[in-house]
Amino acid sequence: MLSLNPALVVREKEFTKEELMEALRLAISAELDAISLYEQLAKFSPDEKCRKMFLDVAKEEKTHVGEFMALLLSLDTEQVKELKEGFKEVEEETGIKIKLE
Repeated sequence: MLSLNPALVVREKEFTKEELMEALRLAISAELDAISLYEQLAKFSPDEKCRKMFLDVAKEEKTHVGEFMALLLSLDTEQVKELKEGFKEVEEETGIKIKLE
């Protein structure tokens, strides 16, 4: 991971809003790394029980991404705008429409 972990800095006060957004992005990055790890481990596992467990844990990590993303979007209106713009561009270029409800 390339981001500085703000939790490792000795603190005497709470995170600022900007630091909290950075911490949430770091958490999202860590969860995405975990998903990739567990899916790769499942792919190469010779044991079916282990493969199923790796995939189950990967699925849980995907939920964590959603939880952290929801918190980030509640704090960062620019991120919401740009996320919507990204979805719009994908739809225009590929015809793929993603609707989160």
